[in-house]
Amino acid sequence: MAIGPQKWTWRDADEIALDLVERHPGVDPLTVSFPELKRLVLDLPTFEDDPAAATDRLLENIQAAWYEEFED
Repeated sequence: MAIGPQKWTWRDADEIALDLVERHPGVDPLTVSFPELKRLVLDLPTFEDDPAAATDRLLENIQAAWYEEFED
């Protein structure tokens, strides 16, 4: 039985950050509001989690990881 591709959750900040950098090159993560960030994450084909489970802390972690990737 084949296992499908990995799906990220709100706690997979580093993996989500890599996907965001790839899908939104040149976007400075610090200019993205939390509501917009949540929408961008939910739009990722690699993401699968409860939209209501997103907290400011989890979004902050994703934004920080995205910024680290953006700066590299």
